[in-house]
Amino acid sequence: MERHDPRAIIRISRESGTDEMAEPLDLGQRVRDLRKERDWTLEQAAKKAGLARSTLSKIENGQMSPTYDALKKLATGLGIPVPQLFTPPQRAQVTGRMAVTQSGQGAAHATATYEHELLAETLTRKQMLPYRARIRARGMEEFDGWVRHDGEEFLYVLTGIVRLYTEFYEPVEMRRGDSAYYDASMGHNVISVSEEDATILWVTSLS
Repeated sequence: MERHDPRAIIRISRESGTDEMAEPLDLGQRVRDLRKERDWTLEQAAKKAGLARSTLSKIENGQMSPTYDALKKLATGLGIPVPQLFTPPQRAQVTGRMAVTQSGQGAAHATATYEHELLAETLTRKQMLPYRARIRARGMEEFDGWVRHDGEEFLYVLTGIVRLYTEFYEPVEMRRGDSAYYDASMGHNVISVSEEDATILWVTSLS
């Protein structure tokens, strides 16, 4: 079976998409869009937010920078949390994307310490990279230093017993059903401490 650096799996998946520069948010337009999504007039939206109609009109037209108190009132009136005012949806409609990977049918990538089975391999531009891993390593000396990469990572033990080593924490022994969520830029390695190779589910963020 072909060998791959485990960090390369993350890199290859991330590079399957294209980087896009985020455009500056037009808060006024964002507020107007949210109001129109609800089919509200300026008067209706201003009343729900507890603001004067003229104030809301100036915000929508970029003639006024709202105070935080005004932002809180706007968010409450629209029924959304304040951060959502600044995070418009990336897609205008539901894409309905889905991928099913039958047991044992994922793309295989082996290293000296892990055997990875990539899941949902057919989907491009994923926000997460899910994969099942068989842990062959039995000691830290089998690794060429720490594994670290961008993003965050979720680990869930499927079978066996593992020991999770991280750069800034004491090693943690984990059994079936145990999980961990951590900053993947922090050095981390996993070994099996059971007689058989342990298996885990890993999910890594790609954005």
